[in-house]
Amino acid sequence: MARGADPEDAELFAAERVPALRTAVAELSWLLERGYAETSALELVGNRHRLRKRQRDAVRRCSCSDAARSDRERRRVAPARLRGRSLLIDGFNVLITLEAGIAGAPIFRGRDGVLRDIASVHGRWRRVDSTAAALDGIAAFVRAHGLAGVTWLLDRPVANSGRLAALIESHPVAASVAWRAELPFDPDAALRASTELVATADTTVLDGCGDWVDVVGDVIARVAPRAWVLELGQQAH
Repeated sequence: MARGADPEDAELFAAERVPALRTAVAELSWLLERGYAETSALELVGNRHRLRKRQRDAVRRCSCSDAARSDRERRRVAPARLRGRSLLIDGFNVLITLEAGIAGAPIFRGRDGVLRDIASVHGRWRRVDSTAAALDGIAAFVRAHGLAGVTWLLDRPVANSGRLAALIESHPVAASVAWRAELPFDPDAALRASTELVATADTTVLDGCGDWVDVVGDVIARVAPRAWVLELGQQAH
């Protein structure tokens, strides 16, 4: 089983579509900066560019106001500054993005420089062909940057979250690093409230947490350097 590209993605995210998608991201971000509600603003921009659902999902996830982008950048921690720190991982958010990128699905870099996917667990997580490579990539990140401990937060209501927690805790990296998984009912709230360093691409979490690090971007660059990355945060011309 794979978490790869949708059959429509070759058409929806072809190279000739990228300029329009970048323009849509810039326009939606402009509206967000001026206080427009995301839902109605996305409807306006999506209709203007005749975007289909997966394209709209990508545009929405890549857009943010100038204020949000500046605030996220202020709290962003470079991997070189991680040694000795502990990390909270937004488990499904980080893992599924990596699974998708490694499997060849399109992933998207937004205005804040963060990589995101448009996949979803739909209430149930299933192990896929790229799961092991994704976990190994995160473990290598932890070792390479000298993190003191890692806690994965997995949504308890998601089916098979317990199985994923067991898979995570059985990883060999646990022999050398404090590495564990927890199953709160609302990981997003826990991540926003924590004073620990956070790994996530979720915009709601990013806007509410403290320091954060882009684990996905680092791992994709090392594990899947030929991943299908669409740069949608660049200014359209």
